[in-house]
Amino acid sequence: MSDGSAARGWGFAAPALIWTLAFFVLPFAVMAAMSLATLDGRTLVWGMSLANYAEIFGESFLRRAIVVSLEITVTVTAVSVLLAYPLAWIIAYRVPPKRQRLVLMLAILPFWTSYVVRSYSWLLVLSREGVINKALIGLGLISEPLTLASTRFATVTGFVHFFVMLLTLTIYANLVQLSPNYRRAAMDLGANAFQTFRHVILPLTLPGIVVGAFLTFVLCIGDYITPQILGGNNELTVPQVIMVQLGRRADFPMASALSIVLMGLVTLAYLTSSRWLKLDRL
Repeated sequence: MSDGSAARGWGFAAPALIWTLAFFVLPFAVMAAMSLATLDGRTLVWGMSLANYAEIFGESFLRRAIVVSLEITVTVTAVSVLLAYPLAWIIAYRVPPKRQRLVLMLAILPFWTSYVVRSYSWLLVLSREGVINKALIGLGLISEPLTLASTRFATVTGFVHFFVMLLTLTIYANLVQLSPNYRRAAMDLGANAFQTFRHVILPLTLPGIVVGAFLTFVLCIGDYITPQILGGNNELTVPQVIMVQLGRRADFPMASALSIVLMGLVTLAYLTSSRWLKLDRL
């Protein structure tokens, strides 16, 4: 490559590099340095202390927040995959091609609504005077309203409502790229429908599943609004604890340390699924 071509290449890449440095690398470096600082009363003391991290893993309520975040995120991811795969399969193989665009447009409708509006809508549906309790009482299945809102069930429901459609899109993108010859060849070799799915279709669509699951994991574990509205502060997640540290205690070092731990969990999830994260297959 000539010097002129290299200069033009760097020129095209420079805006993206500057943006990344200014709005990701630099803030992350400041946050990492802040996580090693401490508070002396209300005075910020810069240093290289691991006291914040020791407190995170030493205090039971902070450890509990990490566990709650992981439990909710894993549950949401698993339920979303189980619901999204059949839906994506139906759209790809059962819906006529001429109507697939319309069905996909209906599938992405949750993306058109903000987190706040969607969460409050679910709060109304799951409340003691909501649609579900009224329907169950009207059918005679229960005599007293169930406590559905302000629970982990409500938080998981709100998350799944959104992320199942995200997973549907990524899985559908893989399914429509598969040649029907794969299924025909498997059946010619004596495989039944289940064997064809298990040994042929599922492995070939695994990249779409993992990409969607990873995106679900990242967005879910870092979300603050849905657990705050639907969870009712009965079980605090890591983002909620971070907001408590910032809003009530002004403890920026602890909030930074919790944020680093949160990013560490996301990094572990990426490393675990990296062998299947092949975006070129989508």
